[in-house]
Formats: sequence, structure tokens, C-alpha cells
Amino acid sequence: MEVISVFDMLKIGIGPSSSHTLGPWRAMQRWLRELDAEVGLGVVDAVQVDLFGSLALTGRGHCTDQAVCLALLGHDPETVPVDQLSSIIATLRGEQRLRLGGTREIPFDPASAVRFHEAEQLPQHPNGMRCTARVGARSMASTYFSVGGGFVLREGEEMHAPDRQPPPYPCQTAADLRQHCELQGLTIAAMVWANEETWAPRGDVERRLDAIWHVMLQNIHDGCHRDGVLPGGLDLRRRAASICRTLVPDESVVAPQAKGNVKAWIEEIRGRSFGFREVMKWISCFALAVNEENAALGRVVTAPTNGAAGVIPAVLMYEVCFAEDPVPPAAVRAFLAVAAEIGSLFKKGATISAALGGCQAEVGVSAAMAAAALVEMRGGSVAQALMAAEIAMEHHLGMTCDPVAGLVQVPCIERNSMGAVKAINAAELALASDPDRAKVSLDQVIRTMGEVARDMSQKYKETSQGGLATNISVQLPEC
Repeated sequence: MEVISVFDMLKIGIGPSSSHTLGPWRAMQRWLRELDAEVGLGVVDAVQVDLFGSLALTGRGHCTDQAVCLALLGHDPETVPVDQLSSIIATLRGEQRLRLGGTREIPFDPASAVRFHEAEQLPQHPNGMRCTARVGARSMASTYFSVGGGFVLREGEEMHAPDRQPPPYPCQTAADLRQHCELQGLTIAAMVWANEETWAPRGDVERRLDAIWHVMLQNIHDGCHRDGVLPGGLDLRRRAASICRTLVPDESVVAPQAKGNVKAWIEEIRGRSFGFREVMKWISCFALAVNEENAALGRVVTAPTNGAAGVIPAVLMYEVCFAEDPVPPAAVRAFLAVAAEIGSLFKKGATISAALGGCQAEVGVSAAMAAAALVEMRGGSVAQALMAAEIAMEHHLGMTCDPVAGLVQVPCIERNSMGAVKAINAAELALASDPDRAKVSLDQVIRTMGEVARDMSQKYKETSQGGLATNISVQLPEC
């Protein structure tokens, strides 16, 4: 049984893609560690990285080559200064040299050392990459696969090999989860807490969840106050900030202290009265804000992927801003814990990789995660939470991944706003229903999603070879 932590599903990284940016970044870091352990980085004369399948087809738009370069330069996605990414890459392209692992300086021209093999796919997974080091006359190669959500496997590794102590409540299916909770009288969040405390003290878990929510909040706030055009060549203009201004046009006059202060900004929103249409705009605004930050190579949280990073923050922010009573930090942590657990069921039973399953595996899974978490936050039962996740995914089945020009922008950004609205609607339907009378279970939907993923044409799986991507002509400059 695969053992997955909350922090496997919710990871802090750099946009625009968890499978095409964060995953390759982590793969390169792992390769460097393994190479250093085997021969030492100080004896390496040159390195080469070859990208295959979906990594090659949409890698330029997803900035996979930049992720590779940043990893080779020794940067980490959780700490690299995002406002310096362009200058770091520009310097490398100009100097064409890097200090590998902070030790030996070697020649490295990104234009020739990172190669895109659009017509070739490795058999284990569409997101394949081969890393090669030259040590004297010897060539040493390792192959890795970015399997979605920032997860990475080396060639030959099993997909479901546990790598940590088994928790008290292991869950491979939704039926397992429901059984544990009902037998022990636990909420989903309480069950997750018990599992997480197997691997870390409760205080550490709380601090990490708070850090994740901080990044999400910062994404929303920054995206709601940042104008401009997104990079990549589509000339797509940011919209979250303009929507925000229509909802609080006098923000700078009425609440100057809210500028740059997320807490004060939330209080400003909570202190105003909004109708249904305006609340709907806020939900979309929150989701757009996060994914515009993601498209601009901002630091975001995989939830469960970067392409779907806006759904869970938007739904949680909706509750934070519009619930009758203020939402305490403990409730935020519980929301994130429940969302992550539901996401892990999809990873175990189907996929969270758009290169394998299309956008149903990203925005669809994210909507299911958010819907279940919202139900539990509202006081719904475990069965109702699972029902909400089922409803949300049921109405995302078959959704293609067809990024225009290989960028995580069109239709990805808007899809997050739609996913957030669907998640809230699914939660409301579940809270108003008797799950024991439901005709479809969450496990059945997960199994169906996996079948749809396998049956779906490859061109609709993050290749930019089908759907909207082939009907909108764009000349893509270098990322």
C-alpha cells in the first residue's frame, strides 16, 4: 500500500507546472546527489539532459529547461528568489558555464545541453528525462520520470513502494478511509493527524501546514494586486487585479492599511457586504490570482499540481472571507489535511498527472479535494465529504489537457476558477443529501477516472497536439 503524506500532496515550489517544472527540478537534484555519492561531482567534466514525450512537447512553454538549469546551479524551488529567476538564467546563457553542485566549474550551454525529443517517448511514463554525466572518457546516464504533482521516480522503481513507517490508519481507497473513521469515531482530519504524527511531531505538522497556507494566501493577495501581461508569448493580460478593483474600488482610500497586509485585506473584505454575483466573482478572482502567479513562475503550492494550484486556495479563501464566523488556524489546517488525503486516493487509484490523464487529473482532482474539505469544515459527515469529492470529480471526467502554446495559461487559468465553483457546489449538494442513497461512490469515480485516462487519446494529455492548442495559432518565443 502506497504511503502518502499531506506534504507529498501539498508541496511548495515554483510555477508554472509541477510535472514539467518542479518534477524535473527535483529529479535533477536527486541525480546530482546520486552522482555525487557514486563518483563525486568534482570529477564531472560535462552534463547533458534529454527530455522526452510530454516533457519535450510542452517543456519550453512549461520552462522545463529553466528548471533543469536552476537545479544544476544549486537552487531549490522552495528558496530560490523568484524575482531573480530571469537574471539567473540570462547570466547562465551568457557565461555558458556553471559550478556543478557548488564545486567544479564546467562548460554548459543551455541551448545545446538541454535537448527536446518531441517525437520520442520513453515507455514507463510520458514525462521522461535522461541525465548524462561525462567523467573523463566515461559516460554515466540515469533516467527519471516526473509522474505528476512533483513526484519523481527513477527508471525501474515501483510506482507504489512505501518509503516510510506505516501509519495507524492506512488508506488505499475511500472505503478504507470511511471504515477507519467510522470504527474509531474520527473525522477525516483527525485520522490524518494521527497518521502524520507517525512521521513528525504535531507542532512540526502545524508549522508546515501554516507555511503552505501562507504561500497560498500570498498568491491570492499578490495576484489580486498585480497587473501586467503574463510571460510566454500569448500576451495574456492578468485579470484578477482588475476584478478585485471592481469589487473594492475604494480599497486604498477606505483601508490604506490593507495595502500589502494580507490580514488587513481579508478583514476589509469581511467587513463589506457582497451579493451572490459578487461572491461568485470573488471566488473566480481568488483562483485566477493564484494561477496567474503560477503562470508568471511564482512560488505556489501543488494542490495537487501547479496547473490546479488555484482551486483549493480559492475555496478555502471563500470560507475565510465569507463564513459567518472567523475561521481559526486549526480549521484551516484541518481543511488542508482533508484535501490532501482525498488527493492521495486519486494518486493511488488513478493519477494526478495530466500527461497520463488529462486535466481531469489536475483540476478535477483539485475540485474533489476542495469539495470534501469544505464539507468537513462545514460540519458534514465523513460520508458526505466523500460524496462531495465524488460529485466534483464526476463532472470533470474526460476533461482534456490542451495548453495553448504549451503554456499553463489558456485554458488552465480559467479552469481553476470553474473548478473552485464546482467544488463549492458539490459540497453544498453533498451537505443537502443522504450519502447512503447515492448511486455512485468515490471509489467508483476514481476507478472510472483511471479508465477514462487510459482510453483518452494521447494528444489530449498535455502534449499541445489536440484541443484548443491546435485551434489557436501562436508563435512561441523562447521561455
